[in-house]
Amino acid sequence: MYRSALRGSLAVSLALALAACGAEAPVAEAEASEPAPIDEELPVIGEQRTILAFGDSLFAGYDLAEDEGYPERLQAVLRVRGINARVIDAAVSGNTTAAGLQRISFVLDNLEETPDLAMVELGGNDLLRGITPDQTRENLAAILTALAERDIPVLLMGMRAPPNMGVQYQEEFDGLYPILAEEFDTALVPFFLEPVFDKPELILPDRIHPTAEGIEEIVAATVDQVVAALPEGD
Repeated sequence: MYRSALRGSLAVSLALALAACGAEAPVAEAEASEPAPIDEELPVIGEQRTILAFGDSLFAGYDLAEDEGYPERLQAVLRVRGINARVIDAAVSGNTTAAGLQRISFVLDNLEETPDLAMVELGGNDLLRGITPDQTRENLAAILTALAERDIPVLLMGMRAPPNMGVQYQEEFDGLYPILAEEFDTALVPFFLEPVFDKPELILPDRIHPTAEGIEEIVAATVDQVVAALPEGD
């Protein structure tokens, strides 16, 4: 499993801002539906479905056990649902969209097989560094282009800018994810941290990264969208 040795975190200032963005952030265009409870484990059947998790510390499982990160828990839940899933953790803590763009081709070139789906989760570190939304959008567009050139479907994980970045910045940043999703015809989770950002008990003491329980909540809120984004098998 591709897992970063870098364990850098986002700054506390971004954490405080994210915590404050609840009521003031724009309403997401779509809400993830609450998944129905699973009464019993289904048998894992069918061909293996490979999913690439490409992102930053929110995917890398910052300060969590090896099996508690989002890719690992998502894989477990998909298998409980009977889907023969393999989720490759290709996240690097601290990555900006520019850093992600620099390594996307390397990651794809070194996979054993072409993934059935790529989940792209980047942008939080761009907020920290005050990178312009135009630059973030350009970098993400290049990453999506690299995936499109290999005919890999994408589920784009959106982020939201905190109010203290200013109204114009917030509107431009928040809007770039749905614009890119429409432009590249990708599936979209409007705000990846929606299930936890306003629940301090599900956030680590750094006030940014989800706890293990927080990751479980995010997986529960997004697993249906992951399943829907997976193309039908042969």
